[in-house]
Amino acid sequence: MNSKLALAGCLIGAVLGTGTAQAAGPYPDKPVRIVVPYPAGGSTDILTRLLAKGLNKRWGQAVVVDNRGGASGIIGTEVVARADPDGYTLLMNGNGPHTINVSLFDKLPYDPVRDFVPIVRGMTIPLLMVAPANAPYNDVKSFIAWAKANKSTANYCSIGPGSPSHLAGELFKSMAGLPQLTHVPYKGSGPAIMDTIAGTCNVMFDAALSSGPHVKNRKLKLLAIGTEQRDPSWPDTPTVAESGLPGFSAYTWSALFAPAGTPPAIVKKIQQDADAVLRSPELKAALVEQGAQAGGGSSEELARFVDTEIAKWGKVIKDGHITMN
Repeated sequence: MNSKLALAGCLIGAVLGTGTAQAAGPYPDKPVRIVVPYPAGGSTDILTRLLAKGLNKRWGQAVVVDNRGGASGIIGTEVVARADPDGYTLLMNGNGPHTINVSLFDKLPYDPVRDFVPIVRGMTIPLLMVAPANAPYNDVKSFIAWAKANKSTANYCSIGPGSPSHLAGELFKSMAGLPQLTHVPYKGSGPAIMDTIAGTCNVMFDAALSSGPHVKNRKLKLLAIGTEQRDPSWPDTPTVAESGLPGFSAYTWSALFAPAGTPPAIVKKIQQDADAVLRSPELKAALVEQGAQAGGGSSEELARFVDTEIAKWGKVIKDGHITMN
């Protein structure tokens, strides 16, 4: 008798729960949180705040940016992986935590594919291949020739081990056939740039946001762009791919994700509205000032892109015997 009563109670609860869900208003009917796994002030944070402002206008709900930096982006990414899949906690992630860490670390508290639903690409920031202003090479081909002739001393610098800057250098080193090109890691972009300006570093890949101003004031020489196509901000500068290394691409990016299990209708709603905001002239112009290009596109496109990035950088990390453990 007691088991029958318990079953009846469960059935009544299920019916009431269904009724409550159906009675809820359209998404979103309360504030939405977007977690950024980096400290405030960086490019991903700036993008997220611009997107949050646009979504707030479209939804009439507060869209709050929650910075959870630390541990190579792992802390903030895990927060969203464990969040309720209801569309009210989202993640604006970068390529490091989402497609590089999975190969850099033996163990992660999240799986970038299993634990997240892709929503939309947020932005792309080109990596600029820069050199000292007085370097005896002016493009990719002449640098490769110089590095081969000076293989005992030739180097490339990065903003830190396992960073997109480091992996771009490793990819270039491999594709250019420069096995003795020495990697010199720094703790951040600032000191790496200063030593490149000084001539200690022969070349480095760095985000346009930080190295671009030094190119414009002629303290750094721009050899090439790491994106697949030429960047509108540097229309006369060729890509690395068209400079003799076809297939090369290396850049940083950000994209919006939700916890796995988020209802497809909510994912679609977020994707459509975020895509509209990202394509607005105001947001595009604001990102150009940061040296970035606005993203957009479908969830399916982002899912394919993530798979490609994981495989690509996984190979670079494996071939270069790179680890962060």
